[in-house]
Amino acid sequence: MPAKIGFDNEKYLAEQTASISERVTRFNNKLYLEFGGKILYDYHAARVLPGFDPNVKMRLLQRIKDNAEVVLCIFAGDIERKKMRGDFGITYDSDALKTIDDFKEWGIDITAVVVTRFENQPSAKIFKNKLERRGIKVYTHYKTKGYPTDVDLIVSDEGYGANEYIKTSKPIVVVTGPGPGSGKLATCLGQLYHEYKRGVKAGYAKFETFPIWNLPLTHKVNVAYEAATVDLKDFNLIDHHHLEAYNEKTVNYNRDVEAFPLLRRIIEKITGGESFYKSPTDMGVNRAGFGVIDDDAVQRAAHQEIVRRYFRCACEYVMGLADKETLDLAELVMKNVGAKVEDRPVVLPAREASKKAQEKEKGNEGVFCGAAIELKDGTIVTGENSPLMHASSALILNAVKRLADLPKKIHLLPQNVIDSLAHLKKEVLNKKMISLDLEETLIALSISSTTNTAAQLAVEKLKELKGCEVHLTHIPTPGDEAGLRKLGVNLTCDSDFSTKSLFIN
Repeated sequence: MPAKIGFDNEKYLAEQTASISERVTRFNNKLYLEFGGKILYDYHAARVLPGFDPNVKMRLLQRIKDNAEVVLCIFAGDIERKKMRGDFGITYDSDALKTIDDFKEWGIDITAVVVTRFENQPSAKIFKNKLERRGIKVYTHYKTKGYPTDVDLIVSDEGYGANEYIKTSKPIVVVTGPGPGSGKLATCLGQLYHEYKRGVKAGYAKFETFPIWNLPLTHKVNVAYEAATVDLKDFNLIDHHHLEAYNEKTVNYNRDVEAFPLLRRIIEKITGGESFYKSPTDMGVNRAGFGVIDDDAVQRAAHQEIVRRYFRCACEYVMGLADKETLDLAELVMKNVGAKVEDRPVVLPAREASKKAQEKEKGNEGVFCGAAIELKDGTIVTGENSPLMHASSALILNAVKRLADLPKKIHLLPQNVIDSLAHLKKEVLNKKMISLDLEETLIALSISSTTNTAAQLAVEKLKELKGCEVHLTHIPTPGDEAGLRKLGVNLTCDSDFSTKSLFIN
């Protein structure tokens, strides 16, 4: 059955826009608005809140763009160690460049880029040069002296004052960055310091989505946030600052609650005694909970996301990207809500497809891979690997055949096209594996569609796979992963490799 809508974007937009406007008015028409989470392509929110537009926050910025400008922060250390953004498979510095381009497409310019905690790292210097030579203003901010213990030094010309003031002109300054730890908060507070020295009584607020403060602590949407941040060791808790101030239970996460007393002292030092907020919940601008229109639908969706996050963490562990403590925490989060990997409908069919491939190739010592996809009507389609193609390739061809109501035995790829690609890979490019990965298969299918009406119909059905659930019994090769990402499916996989080789070319 089609997924039920659980979130109303228009209601959320109205609530969030009104809340931001109220903050701007409160702070004398100058607000530094730190954006927690992703402004564009927030697929986590889209998965746990069915109906949530991944770009709804950008739509909000478009509404207020005449009164807003954007500052993009990136931590120099993330540039240097080539930290990856998992959903796109690109580094944080590449994501920053992509963000600038994406904002331009939406009609919003980036005022400045700030490289935070800059220590003359070679890669960070190259990144800075690249932007400046394309006409983009770049600031370098250094680690704040005295942070986090010496508030007097932090709020001084040697602390925040040592970093260059970012010139802005509009009432709302959106401060964003690729992922956590990018230096957004320090940039906002540094700007407040400079503004107050200039006699401008500016304010600060944090645009948030998760955790949702007015949903219960154990609500699966909030638990899914914990599952998504196990690598940061984040966990949700009752905001005791808010409880003491207002006698109201609200949910926040540990880092904000723990950091709030220090943040309050810093703000009081900047303002000369005036405290903006009594709790981290006060500090947040988060009306996502008011957009939830079907609690049962979002609970079910969040349950699935918790399982997805466990699979992802298990794969990162075997690839050396996560430690055992993080994997154990992901498993604990899953078990705490009574979830298990088999709750994902595509898991067992994919494993059955792998067994089927093994039975077909008895005596072959290769790795047998299976794949499964759940179509929008609930139908499960499977695929397995063969000497001709990867399991992901077989899966997608079988899925589009089903959607196009084509016979299972029909060949969408002519033999001469497959043979030509095999010759190219083996004889010209000197590759050991000649079976087609998904990217290669999609190209071959597109070529075939020029002379094959069935293939043409299949190509048109590819867009219907967006948002479908997919599971593989192996970690996808780069070509499979890229193809599945471009199709927009929600992918999980078992923590097994698709080849016994250590190096995949």
